[in-house]
Amino acid sequence: MKYELIVFDWDGTLLDSAGAIVRSIQAASRDLDLPVPDDSRARHVIGLGLADALRHAVPELQPENYQAMVDRYRFHYLSGDYELMLFEGVHEMLNALQAAGHSLAVATGKSRLGLERAFDHSGLRAVFQASRCADECHSKPHPQMLEELMAEFGVTPEATLMIGDTSHDLLMASNAGVDALGVTYGAHPHEHLLECKPRACLHSIQELGDWLKTCA
Repeated sequence: MKYELIVFDWDGTLLDSAGAIVRSIQAASRDLDLPVPDDSRARHVIGLGLADALRHAVPELQPENYQAMVDRYRFHYLSGDYELMLFEGVHEMLNALQAAGHSLAVATGKSRLGLERAFDHSGLRAVFQASRCADECHSKPHPQMLEELMAEFGVTPEATLMIGDTSHDLLMASNAGVDALGVTYGAHPHEHLLECKPRACLHSIQELGDWLKTCA
């Protein structure tokens, strides 16, 4: 077993939520009469902590309006998050990794409250032994989330693998000295992920599970 610890991003990697995040950012912008970012710009910030994501997606947002923007985003996202689904095959892939002896964790741009809600909706709480969220650590691509997880499990960077759908995930891994896999079915396009030099880019949960079974 090459990787003792496998760390997953959540949105766009395990949960099919990128479209809902984009729509919520755009709706919040309309609510505050701000320029509405196009899909590409809104997708690019997925994976960052919420405050950072909204500042980058809507540069015109003034500091005194940050909280109002966060509140409107959360209103729109939470009104429909119960309808979001895991990508097909996620449960089976994670169960296989657990059975093979890997330790599993989550590093996400969600808040702790948001991740706990997602754990409850998805039924995946028992699969993950640890997690880190953006309101507990520096936002990606800072390596703090991975550094804390490695310290908690007592594993080296060489024995750790990060999996995510954005350049923020892959750059966080690089900053922590950790190998990474990109998945192309989430927020960022294939060519953008390749620029971060992951070990591989996979195009579906099936491809990801096959790679992990063979190489992890």
